[in-house]
Amino acid sequence: MTEPEVIHSWSAPRSLSTSLMYSFSQRDDTEVVDEPLYAAFLKATGFDRPYRDDVLSKMECNGDKVVKDVIYGSGSKKYRYCKHISKQRLFGLPSELMSKGKHFILIRNPLNILPSFEKVHPPSFLELGLGELVSIYSDLCQMGTQPAVIDADELQRDPETTLRGLCDDLEIPFQASMLKWEAGPIPEDGGWAPWWYKSVHKSTGFSSPEKCPRSFPLSHYDLLEQSLPLYNILRSHVKHRSSLLSSPLPPPSLPVPENAKLLAWVGDEILPRDMAKVSVFDSVVQGGDSVWEGLRIYKGKIFKLEEHLDRLFDSAKALAFENVPAREEIKEAIFRTLIANGMFDNTHIRLSLTRGKKVTSGMSPAFNQYGCTLIVLAEWKPPVYDNDGGIVLVTATTRRNSPNNLDSKIHHNNLLNNILAKIESNNVNAADAIMLDKDGYVSETNATNIFMVKKGCVLTPHADYCLPGITRTTVMELVVKEKFILVERRISLSEFHTADEVWTTGTMGELSPVVKIDGRVIGDGKVGPVTRTLQNAYKKLTEDSGVPIPTYQET
Repeated sequence: MTEPEVIHSWSAPRSLSTSLMYSFSQRDDTEVVDEPLYAAFLKATGFDRPYRDDVLSKMECNGDKVVKDVIYGSGSKKYRYCKHISKQRLFGLPSELMSKGKHFILIRNPLNILPSFEKVHPPSFLELGLGELVSIYSDLCQMGTQPAVIDADELQRDPETTLRGLCDDLEIPFQASMLKWEAGPIPEDGGWAPWWYKSVHKSTGFSSPEKCPRSFPLSHYDLLEQSLPLYNILRSHVKHRSSLLSSPLPPPSLPVPENAKLLAWVGDEILPRDMAKVSVFDSVVQGGDSVWEGLRIYKGKIFKLEEHLDRLFDSAKALAFENVPAREEIKEAIFRTLIANGMFDNTHIRLSLTRGKKVTSGMSPAFNQYGCTLIVLAEWKPPVYDNDGGIVLVTATTRRNSPNNLDSKIHHNNLLNNILAKIESNNVNAADAIMLDKDGYVSETNATNIFMVKKGCVLTPHADYCLPGITRTTVMELVVKEKFILVERRISLSEFHTADEVWTTGTMGELSPVVKIDGRVIGDGKVGPVTRTLQNAYKKLTEDSGVPIPTYQET
């Protein structure tokens, strides 16, 4: 007899945990134990089961003894596989239960668990055990032994890949015998097998998932709402995925890694990044029906906050939004989001206000009866362009929207016109694309307003087709303050090609010098003196003005 290395499987009921136990029982180096803590659980909780008396009479009911003698007792094989149901982890069990052995967590979507659960007894949040399963994951992580997580749906869809991945995580060799077993019970089955294991006894391996599963019982809808977020928390830690519609691409790296853990405001609450989502019935999903603003934070102050809020409310009014949050409510949401993230500098906010959730899908604003949805997305984000060396622009074939069609003075989220132009710039590795109006005059870029200098005179296009940007207005004021000549008129593309200096303006990028347009070098190909003067003036303005963030103290 030897002391086996124990493998702990933790799961909710109806999660293919028995099939997985059968799989491990086929290994030549593994013995399996079926829910060794079950009798101790029944005795401690008093839960009624059809097989309660039989289980209590045949199994060890003392949790301490179970851990010491059954789970960690001597055995005849190298590994001992213990199948556990999460709710059976009782308070007061020996710490060795969690601190020793190898642990992994098996999850399954409650959408697939609940329909078959009530065959023996009615489901409940406690019986489902997903809350305790999250606690088990958290406890193991705090102990420095982050457990592997596998999804039962993955196990059904691709058993071999999932099992190989699990074996790698457990640092044990995969055995092909794990993929098949003979129909019927095994000697290690618990006394509850006649009630729960009928489908497993008919199986000879992991069955493929049903392509057309039965309808979900709406009587369990509330329980599904409670449990699904917990499943999704655990599912985010699944390494090996082959599920339907999952992306085949590896997780991308973030431009700013610190943004992996941020908090965003959605509706009326602050949520972690991966939980910050809107309803599929929201107007921004249904038709891009939303307005937005970009804000920048400099040393504890929000630059031009009031001006941006003015434009947000103007855009919402132009689109006939109803039940719009009050100005002070939006400010509070912005402040709370920044404070929660500890973001007081070098930060950009994407502030969105959607028409809100609809009672049913469709275009009509008459379906919007819940009020607007507010989104405050704050990110660590330095200026997005090369403001020292300069950027390259190309001219897009996509023309800027005319006010005859969709007025760009409404700062809306339906940005397909801009995105089509941005695709053109991406295709040639340019920073952005210049967009012309219907008559062929320069309007703006896909993301920014644009200026040029010719013989000491600063020119910028009329805002007939473009958004009259707040940074644009600020720079125009600085141009006058710095005693340059300012002209606002229609400007042809060739005038930009032959300009002495060109720059773009926007909240996200600030003042960005342009050194080449459509292959033509602008000036001498370097950042010009007027551009530098205005960059410095803009920088000083951001340092000296803005709405202070409450609680911020400069260090």
